[in-house]
Amino acid sequence: MTLDSLVALKPYLSFFHPIMMWIVLAIALYALYLGVQVRRTRLAEGEAKKALVKGRFAIRHHQIGSILLAVMVLGAIGGITVTYFTSGKIVIGPHLFAGLGMVGLISTSSALVPFMQKHDWVRSLHISLNLILLGLFGWQAVTGVQIVQKIVSQMATNGAG
Repeated sequence: MTLDSLVALKPYLSFFHPIMMWIVLAIALYALYLGVQVRRTRLAEGEAKKALVKGRFAIRHHQIGSILLAVMVLGAIGGITVTYFTSGKIVIGPHLFAGLGMVGLISTSSALVPFMQKHDWVRSLHISLNLILLGLFGWQAVTGVQIVQKIVSQMATNGAG
């Protein structure tokens, strides 16, 4: 791939990060669902527990969480890179800081996993960090849509002129 072909893709690169992040938000909500099922399984007894264990929620939650960590970190790097490539600068603002905070939260939450079996407070901290992460993610989605609207408006203005 040459630099000229990248320049040809430039107008479309601005949309890769937002689309990817909406997919990641859906994955995060699925991870939340699996986490709730893990908790239900841990607290259940008897036949209800046997039925829930068959869902393998803990394994699935761990796998989806690992994928989520990787894709979120790569998505943040990609978003910053595409912004720099398309505009020649990194826009310093709330969207960037919240995104970096999300990377910090998901990394910290993931780092707690090995300690959750022995300490209930660590499990509570893992859950709390992830709920804060989802809240920030929702806010990021709204501000991201605003940024995309601004990009589309600029593209329309530049295309008309």
